[in-house]
Amino acid sequence: MLDAANYTPRLKTDYRDRIRAALMEEFGYKNQMQLPKLDKIVLNMGIGEAVKDTKKVKSAQEDLTAIAGQKAVITKAKKSIAGFRVREEMPLGVKVTLRGDRMYEFLDRLVTVALPRVRDFRGVKGTSFDGRGNYAMGLKEHIVFPEINFDKVDEVWGMDIIICTTAKTDAEAKALLKHFNMPFNS
Repeated sequence: MLDAANYTPRLKTDYRDRIRAALMEEFGYKNQMQLPKLDKIVLNMGIGEAVKDTKKVKSAQEDLTAIAGQKAVITKAKKSIAGFRVREEMPLGVKVTLRGDRMYEFLDRLVTVALPRVRDFRGVKGTSFDGRGNYAMGLKEHIVFPEINFDKVDEVWGMDIIICTTAKTDAEAKALLKHFNMPFNS
């Protein structure tokens, strides 16, 4: 049985023990405070079918809550768009922001469990950085996470995963994520 008070995620310990020293050497930082680190991970599911059936948003919220280990928030339309049959304040998706230990736990499960379960997986794109050290990727199926019971899923949704770091450049962020064993294909 895990003692919650003394438990530290595996990747957090790895960052403290191994990755910080490797980054100091790789980029020649003079100070520990210059080191890039993970800031937050944002998970997002846009539910297009919610226009016809708002119950699907509740189902997506339960699934994302199970994946993240933290309650997901329902996102609503900011303004009405007649062409898409969307009204203002209509629920259209769910999101959750992970920080601290939950963020490290999620990244560990993403890299070691979920990504290897993706069909025809050849690595994630190494060019999906925004220029400020943040990385964005998408999954076509949320069922690759072990928390989701495949038999009880009524619909398969895609999800966006945004990994925000304190890195100043894309090269620093990519090096940080590579040390966390992110499987880049380039």
